[in-house]
Amino acid sequence: MSRAPASTLRTKPHLRDPAWQGRVLSLSLGLLLLWPMLQLSEFKPWLLLTPENLAVTGRFVGAFFPPAHSAEFLTMLAREAWRTVAMATAGLALGLVLAVPLALAATRVLSVSALSGRMGRLASAGRALVRGLLVILRSVPELVWALIFVRVVGLGPTAGVLAIALSYAGMLGKVYAEVLESGDAVPAQALLRQGAGRLQVFFYALLPQNAAELSSYTVYRWECAIRSSVVLGMVGAGGLGQQLDSAMKMFNGGEVSAILIVFVLLVALADGLGVLLRRSLG
Repeated sequence: MSRAPASTLRTKPHLRDPAWQGRVLSLSLGLLLLWPMLQLSEFKPWLLLTPENLAVTGRFVGAFFPPAHSAEFLTMLAREAWRTVAMATAGLALGLVLAVPLALAATRVLSVSALSGRMGRLASAGRALVRGLLVILRSVPELVWALIFVRVVGLGPTAGVLAIALSYAGMLGKVYAEVLESGDAVPAQALLRQGAGRLQVFFYALLPQNAAELSSYTVYRWECAIRSSVVLGMVGAGGLGQQLDSAMKMFNGGEVSAILIVFVLLVALADGLGVLLRRSLG
């Protein structure tokens, strides 16, 4: 009985990655490009490990335990958590009111003039203007919008709601338009050729095939809006963020840890809602 050569036994072609050289080259080029960016941003994580910084970090984290749990504080925390969720939900809802029509106007597959293969000049110019507006809305961070609206309407959740609405309208409108354009365009084109309107095509051709993806992204943006509400609260928009800012300034670690725990629970709740929604639509 003949035995296979030793070289054949040592070599296992099915375990080798034929593209390893390309991957190593790409990774090397990526690190080469990343290095000057790290230098420009003065990224020095080793400073966290110096004895002085470790001592400060230890004292700061140690003050987190035990979390504040008095009845009065927990009542206030529940009220502000509800206010944070309300701010995020209202801001997202208002953002949807702006995002949906802008997304429909920016979607090429909903254009009658695009049926011939090339959009008309007027329709193309209008679509470019809508996409430009979406770029402007999402280019300005919600924190900047909040600072503007705090000057206009004063301190309180109203500034946070308006800031989330404008910023998220740009994000949602862009993603909605891209999702609708990435689907099967044949049903939409067939309805347009039969004289259906833009809304009819959206509800009967595009929405059914993209409902799961659109809903999943909307819930994800609601989760992001909750996080944004906490950040906006630190500039006077109310909610958990304002309480977190006050606790940080007072060096009250117990209150800070309690607020962070509630914040984590809110994000987990939003994530669980997204999972349930994807399952129901899937």
